[in-house]
Amino acid sequence: MPLLPPSHPSLRQLRSFTCTARTLAKSTKQRLKFEHSAVPEYPYGPSQVYKQSNFGLYGTQKIRFGNMVSEKNEIKTRRYWRPNVHSKRLWSEALQAFIRLRITTRVLRTVDKVGGLDEYLLGEKAGRIKELGMGGWKLRWRIMQTEAVKERFRKQRELLGLPPKEEVLHSSDGMVATEQQVEEEIKQFDEDLQKGKDVDIGEEAEEQVSVDEGFMSEEPPSREKVLL
Repeated sequence: MPLLPPSHPSLRQLRSFTCTARTLAKSTKQRLKFEHSAVPEYPYGPSQVYKQSNFGLYGTQKIRFGNMVSEKNEIKTRRYWRPNVHSKRLWSEALQAFIRLRITTRVLRTVDKVGGLDEYLLGEKAGRIKELGMGGWKLRWRIMQTEAVKERFRKQRELLGLPPKEEVLHSSDGMVATEQQVEEEIKQFDEDLQKGKDVDIGEEAEEQVSVDEGFMSEEPPSREKVLL
């Protein structure tokens, strides 16, 4: 049987086909800068550990790491636990629209407990502000620009016996702005958020964690105890 002639070195390394232009791809830092250009600065900053939590309501949850220990030989195997994240469609009374966002089950229980998405986003405690993250902060700012929320704050001041607060309009950079400039920022914000009839926050697909095969792979916890 005759041997095949050797192939050219340039044909030995084949390049996989891709239809995504690299020039159009954005890093997490660039995407946050683009999406939050019309939003005041978040006091706690973006998450550097679990970056996909910047595009949803994760409640400071992130991937946890630990060991799985076998009962027979007590051999430790590294593994990880992902947050229980779902894509939900929640109603906003202030915006009068459905909002589709990625949210964890822990935050979803808190939303049901406080009485809705708007009540969760408008929480005033520092712990609640920290739970919102970049995605929740962006949506909180938009809700606070609606007339329903502004009227709610006016009534609260009247019940407390405080004089009506003089409304001073500020732009996203904290400078004094005119009403037309604020309306333009809100219009630009809504155009970035709206997709059809729903408002969509975050990505549809969860970012995959790149791990080597055989390292930190998830296994069923049957007949094994977990030690953190």
